Amino acid sequence: MNVFIIGIGLIGGSFAKDIKRIHPETKVFGVDNNPSHLDEAIDLKIIDAKASYADLTIADMVVVSIPVDVLVAELPKILDAVNDDCVVIDGGSTKNLICETLKDHPKRRNYLACHPIAGTEFSGPSAAIENLYNGKANIICEVEKTAFKLQERALAIFQQMGMRIRYMNPEAHDKHIAYVSHLSHISSFMLGKTVIEKEKNERDIFDMAGSGFESTVRLAKSSPAMWTPIFEQNKENVVETLNEYIQNLQDFKELLEKDDFEGIYNEMNDTNKIKEILKGIPLNKQ
Repeated sequence: MNVFIIGIGLIGGSFAKDIKRIHPETKVFGVDNNPSHLDEAIDLKIIDAKASYADLTIADMVVVSIPVDVLVAELPKILDAVNDDCVVIDGGSTKNLICETLKDHPKRRNYLACHPIAGTEFSGPSAAIENLYNGKANIICEVEKTAFKLQERALAIFQQMGMRIRYMNPEAHDKHIAYVSHLSHISSFMLGKTVIEKEKNERDIFDMAGSGFESTVRLAKSSPAMWTPIFEQNKENVVETLNEYIQNLQDFKELLEKDDFEGIYNEMNDTNKIKEILKGIPLNKQ
């Protein structure tokens, strides 16, 4: 099997590592607009060879893991280049615009719209790790628009990697992911910004930062080049979640101002039920 990874970073590189472990006979080709990423990926044995779009005619599977704004522009070109028996999958954190863009493409049947809910705050080929996807959910949208035999090929590999498959329409995906992923990143970035601005005047503030701060602000280390297009493509849903989040913060602030500590206790106690909701659900890192 010939597998092409377009975008050799955490998501694509980790996929390559897993597929080489599961199917050692697979030849993995890398395509990336950063030549140093390709050299690094070869040195790390993530890929076997460099490639270009011109080589996609020999691909059995193409995994596209590039920022979503580039993804919208490049997926039609990638589909144009592949053969009729190749499945093209992506890892984009937004799905509605991508699916809408490809709805009338002659090779729409070759595309499987995916979003594996997995990742870390790190990027580049060196961030790739084995078993990144084990136990993680993989959201698949518009599965009925993909040729059945190509669905089967991709789903078999996802299951061998230990992914939990969920099906969703693109609109629902983008709405839900705004709450559980996109809002988390905004919160982390803005907490980091708040503390950095405070640190300008109080140099020792980071000496007081404990594990709670570190875990909450971890996502602020994520790539702005990746996340800005995500917020742009999912703007409507992100704004809606921000309005609700800001209202909750404002309500909490008002309880403090009124010395309503019983109200604060009740707010936190009610929210503690999230422990039960999340119990037994594998925690994702994106």
